[in-house]
This record gives sequence, C-alpha cells and structure tokens, in this order.
Amino acid sequence: MTDPIRPTDDEARALARDLIASARFAALGVTDPETRTPMVSRVSVVPGPDGLPLSLVSDLAFHATALKADPACALLLGEPGPKGDPLTHPRLSLQASARFIRHGEAGHADLAAHYLTLQPKAKLYIGFADFSLLRFEIRRGLLNGGFGKAFVLTPEDLAA
Repeated sequence: MTDPIRPTDDEARALARDLIASARFAALGVTDPETRTPMVSRVSVVPGPDGLPLSLVSDLAFHATALKADPACALLLGEPGPKGDPLTHPRLSLQASARFIRHGEAGHADLAAHYLTLQPKAKLYIGFADFSLLRFEIRRGLLNGGFGKAFVLTPEDLAA
C-alpha cells in the first residue's frame, strides 16, 4: 500500500492557514481527568496574532478543568459545505498543548483586544474573572484537503 500522506507543499500550508483564519468555532478534544477517557466540546476560536488558534474559556467549563489537569488536546477546524459529501470538504486536526493566559498576565490585554476584533460579542463576558484566553501550542497538524489530499504539517507550516 502506498503512503496516503502527500508531501507538504505551499498549497497545503495555505489551505491549513485559511481553515484557521476562517474558523470561529472548533471541536476541542480533551481527556476527562476522572475517567481518563476522551471528551469533545465546542469552543469559540479566532486566529491569534501569530495565525494560530486562540480561544476564550470559562473556569466553569468542563474542558477548562480537563485542560488544567492535562493540557494535551486536539482541535478540529473546518465545516462541510452546503452541498456534497461532508467528508470531501477540507478539515484540519491539530494536536496541541493548551496554555491559559489569565487577566493581568503579560500579553493578556493585547490578546483580549485582538480576540474582540473577531468575536465582538465576547465583550459581554471577556472581563469576568473566571474567563481566560487559551493559546494552543501546536505540536502537529493533520490536514485532510478532500479526497486523496492528506498532509502532515509542522507548527512552522501553520504560523502566519
């Protein structure tokens, strides 16, 4: 059997970056600290100033508790189009480590302002004490660009 993974090229990098840039929500996979089983949640995301996903989470959310216990996580970005088989539309899976950026920490104010430019409705709660910004330190990206278009990407391939 031939390797289904194609060599990463500029077209794959551009598609992956576009999926990050256009995403406003993602599926976030975490590990339940009590049962050690996977759990998936929907979170809001924006592309950070570095081009990588940035989220805003409440300490009250189950996924925040899980990420504090184990920051290893995965994000799935990309939505099916209005027509055709959903599996033929591009999607990007990211393996990452989550890092909380709390109010008052270095960089929080600038990242919060950036986040609000792309998710303005978050102005209602971004200042609440239980909310933190969440940066994803990407380890690897797995791009499915459609049928027969699979690529493995590095953090450098994804950053703006």
